[in-house]
Amino acid sequence: MADSILSLSGVRADIDQYHILHGVDLEVPVGELTVLLGRNGAGKSTTLRTIMGLTTVTEGKVRFRGDDITGQPTPRIARKGIAFVPENMGIFSLLTVRENMVLAAVSGPMDTARLDWIFDLFPPLKKFWDRPAGNLSGGQKQMLAIARAIIEPRELLLVDEPTKGLAPAIINDLAGAFEQLKQQQVTVLLVEQNFNFSRRLGQSAAVMNDGGVVWSGQMTELASNDDLQHELLGLGLGEHQ
Repeated sequence: MADSILSLSGVRADIDQYHILHGVDLEVPVGELTVLLGRNGAGKSTTLRTIMGLTTVTEGKVRFRGDDITGQPTPRIARKGIAFVPENMGIFSLLTVRENMVLAAVSGPMDTARLDWIFDLFPPLKKFWDRPAGNLSGGQKQMLAIARAIIEPRELLLVDEPTKGLAPAIINDLAGAFEQLKQQQVTVLLVEQNFNFSRRLGQSAAVMNDGGVVWSGQMTELASNDDLQHELLGLGLGEHQ
């Protein structure tokens, strides 16, 4: 197994007065796509937000490349090389696609070669470059959100439910883009409910329930075991086909 770029050990986290994470242990191998699965309310999105310093950690450690980043300010965590695509995408609807990308390139002017690579990943962004982001379709907005996260080289990409609410054809396009990111050995931690999408892309997987990780291993093991899927995710026969 590859070395871990990110590790959570015994992480407990609160949102206001609610205890959401109850001792999360998680390893994200470098250069792989890891999928974080689980039923609604299991704590998956909170785990991503906790990594980014957006929730209060009451116990445990979050380590990135061996350094303790627990509770650090979000901008400092981002500067270490972690990008976050939240479920709400985090784009600026009144700005053009171009303006959204310019704002995301915090280190200076966008690298032309990298932008061309992004256009290869997401052709609609080039087509609608000077249009307001709010006029894009749901799938195109998701493409823009991911593009903003990778306009500069990142060591780790956190993506929260990218397929939510999207049509199957757009989901297939997104899967193709993630396949290319995998070929570039971009390390990704992906929260997802769509099991078919997850098993297509995932190399490693972890399953959460009630604020903790209850299973982790290779995606091939989970994808080939219907009984395990039913036990961990409640999937019935044919649900994930």
